[in-house]
Amino acid sequence: MWLYIKELAGKDLEIGVIFKFLIYFMPKLIPLVLPLTILLSSIMVFGSFAENYEFAAMKSTGISLQRAMSGLSVFIVGLGILTFFFANNVIPWAEVNSYNLRRNIAKMKPAMLLAEGQFNKVDDNYNIKFANKYGDRDQYLEDVTIHLKAADGRTNATTIKSKTGELASAPDSNVLKLILFDGNYYSDITSKNKKSREKKPFAKSTFEKYIINIDLSDLNKVDMDEQSQTDKYSMLDVVDLNTAMDSLIVQQKNQSEGLAKNLINRSSVTKVYRNTKKRTDSVYTGPILDVFDTKEKSKLVELTLKAASSTLQTVSQKIITSKKAKTSFNRHIISFHEKFALGIACIILFFVGAPLGALIRKGGIGLPMVVAILLFLTYHFIGIFATNSAKTGDFNPVLASWFSTLVMLPLGFFLTKRATDDKGLFEVGSIMVPLKKIFKIKEKDSVDYKFLGSYKNEELIDVVKNYEALGHDENCRYEALNILNERGYSIQDLKESNSITIDNRFNASEKISKDYTDHSKFAIFLYGTAAVLLILFFVFKNNKLLPLATASIQLSVVSFALYVVYYAKTIFNLNSFYTYINKKIKRPNLGLLILGLPFYMITYPLLNVKLKEDIKRFCLDSLK
Repeated sequence: MWLYIKELAGKDLEIGVIFKFLIYFMPKLIPLVLPLTILLSSIMVFGSFAENYEFAAMKSTGISLQRAMSGLSVFIVGLGILTFFFANNVIPWAEVNSYNLRRNIAKMKPAMLLAEGQFNKVDDNYNIKFANKYGDRDQYLEDVTIHLKAADGRTNATTIKSKTGELASAPDSNVLKLILFDGNYYSDITSKNKKSREKKPFAKSTFEKYIINIDLSDLNKVDMDEQSQTDKYSMLDVVDLNTAMDSLIVQQKNQSEGLAKNLINRSSVTKVYRNTKKRTDSVYTGPILDVFDTKEKSKLVELTLKAASSTLQTVSQKIITSKKAKTSFNRHIISFHEKFALGIACIILFFVGAPLGALIRKGGIGLPMVVAILLFLTYHFIGIFATNSAKTGDFNPVLASWFSTLVMLPLGFFLTKRATDDKGLFEVGSIMVPLKKIFKIKEKDSVDYKFLGSYKNEELIDVVKNYEALGHDENCRYEALNILNERGYSIQDLKESNSITIDNRFNASEKISKDYTDHSKFAIFLYGTAAVLLILFFVFKNNKLLPLATASIQLSVVSFALYVVYYAKTIFNLNSFYTYINKKIKRPNLGLLILGLPFYMITYPLLNVKLKEDIKRFCLDSLK
């Protein structure tokens, strides 16, 4: 109501028309309301179950979470199917009626609702502006300017200016009577002579009093049930959208063929008088202009320039038309798939909300409301960004319609699995431990091994060999090896000098880990370069620096392709490392490796921390 209050205010509309307006707009809110309602209600219901230990009672009697959700799951699937039919039939009907009702309301212009300081379109021909109005009925006007359109309805052919004016008609009159005082009347004069038109001649007359009567009887004769447009993409069902898309494809094909024929016709030289020199050869391979004399050369060059200029203008206009046609076609595709995506989204959001409620163990309005709104805003804005990009052709329109739903799908699987396994929402330890290692944050009770820095090399070797007898742990033993390595004594040197005994496989595994480190550093550099160049591409494109934008995107693609190669090498190194040292050692999660391809900035430090931990473990296990 508030969104369209400006269109309704001052129109003297009947209460029935306002109710129609609201009823027609209500179905269009369902794509926003229904997913949020399902998400919120499922979190509240299952959160209340968990908070009141209803699930604990169910599990004690052998009822699992899936069985508890089964009845509602069937209901939600039925609701999803019903939602499709609603989106396919009711929403297009509401769109047709609401759109045409808005257009009909816009035609209704109030007789006496004139705002000061701006041009007020009173009739199809009159635009009135005044600086101030006063009086008991606001009937007196100051500094009045009136533009009167020409017969073509496009240009302002007449301008009237007066110091004061008065609205003399009655409030309920169908005639707007405007009396102007002390002003001038300027009227454009249309001349047939081109040079005279360039001087923009006009006639000026002065008046002390000038009366204008504007007939308003036709302005309020508007049929509110008139439907002047019914073929907009949002007004069509699935069958009509499919037909419309086929028509648009055929139309685009015909326009392209017509453009091709037009360009071929434009490119032909129809009349060229060839005063050619006599040649003995039947085939001439020299410069084509040398065939003609100077006069014909001049004609031919002039004709070619005109044809090229005309062709360029035609192609430029066709590019603009094609962009509009592509946008229209993409809108039809998005509208077609959104009708199916809405029902599926309702089902997926239920399987997000229900296990989430069971996990957070909180019912009511408070926390569930906050969580539901945050999740819904994420879902909603992802959908908006995807569809806006798809309308301009920057994103696949089919994928854009399903994108926000597909983003929520893995979240639904994850939450359902966590709730089924009776685990918490997140295992804080599994997240904090790697982060602490990445940022080198030590625990309060952690042991500091800085005292080893004061040891001599012989003492450090003794710590490595006899750490248990000296009262140290394995971590102290490994730190002693690192200090020896920093002092120039590698593990291989210590082994050759019989200072320590270590498994031969460790040296090979250390070489593999070094290859991984080199490849990963180069991969992160290429990833960062590709990301920066991609950002620069959008910056240059928005500022219409097309050469720089083209160069940026090309270099970004090359950098990303090289990054993929080196990322594949790092995965190969990881696989070789874990295969070589011990197959039982837990390898990096496959999902983490897949996630690493687009989000390497996140997975790079996590993989490095894990590799260092596993090298340390293998080193300690290899020492004898």
